[in-house]
Amino acid sequence: MSLERYNRQVLLPFIGEEGQQRILDSTAVVIGCGALGTVIANVLARAGVGRLKIIDRDFVEESNLQRQVLFDESDCRENLPKAVAAERKAKQINSSIQIEGIVSDVNPTNIEEFIKGATVVVDGADNFETRFVLNDACVKHGIPWIYGAAVGSVGLSMTVIPGKTPCLRCIFETAPPPGMTPTCDTAGVLGSVTGLIGNYEAAEAIKICAGRMDNLNTKLFQIDLWTGEQHAFKIARAREVADCPCCKRRHFEFLEGQGASNTTSLCGRNAVQINPRGGVKVNLDELAGQLRASSDVKNLTANKFLLKFNAPGGDEGLEITVFPDARAIVKGTKQVPVARTAYAKYIGA
Repeated sequence: MSLERYNRQVLLPFIGEEGQQRILDSTAVVIGCGALGTVIANVLARAGVGRLKIIDRDFVEESNLQRQVLFDESDCRENLPKAVAAERKAKQINSSIQIEGIVSDVNPTNIEEFIKGATVVVDGADNFETRFVLNDACVKHGIPWIYGAAVGSVGLSMTVIPGKTPCLRCIFETAPPPGMTPTCDTAGVLGSVTGLIGNYEAAEAIKICAGRMDNLNTKLFQIDLWTGEQHAFKIARAREVADCPCCKRRHFEFLEGQGASNTTSLCGRNAVQINPRGGVKVNLDELAGQLRASSDVKNLTANKFLLKFNAPGGDEGLEITVFPDARAIVKGTKQVPVARTAYAKYIGA
């Protein structure tokens, strides 16, 4: 393959032709395709990462467009899953590489298959539970990964090289309890800070793909883009001093399902995700036929990717979106019992 397309990148002395060829031979997996993930996928596609996998459970909404750079209004009108919309857009950006969008919730049952053969895994997730599952899997299989997060005007990132640097649990021993940390829903988010952190993560991923491991940042980077305050915390000794259950004792409790749940509160929404275990599948056409017979169900729409409808529940009604893997997003409540009741009533126990 000609490197002419990547000429401006090849000219960089720390990449060159050898580094670019390594990038073309690499596989990057992006976990989550929201504010961070769309930036990461965009940059990596343009950089020429040879195989790009984009995994996300959600669908495109109008409120995403403020910061999620691979989507536009037509994606909202089509009710497209984010992974599908991102794959379409990324293929328009670079048709010479392999790009795969996967509509799925990342959890202990599938994460190892998703990251198999990856050169690097990049975090675009919106919750600590998913990140701890990701951390377990990458440490177990020795795959480098980059953590990133942003809320309000503050963003942070760190790079994890299993066996050499601290892992996520060396720094954050446990996930913060629900309601104890701000989210996009409670604090808002500045689009430019997600762009900055997403680009930062992508740059670290490019270093790994190019084989420039000596140039990786070994600190926890944090910036408040509104105030301009930034810090680079020295964390290298954390792995030595901490008795980390993951990278020291190799006890992968999140990967083994001990720390994971089958419900998740979604960042930026008054919503609960319900994720049945056991590889259940739903025929969306059949379910749509059943739901149309219910007088409770309103505004039902369906395509091959998802089924969406409104139903009574919560304070002002619920919007329920069902995916082929039987996963559902119940919008209009943060109460798990309410979401579970609606799921059992309209989709099945």
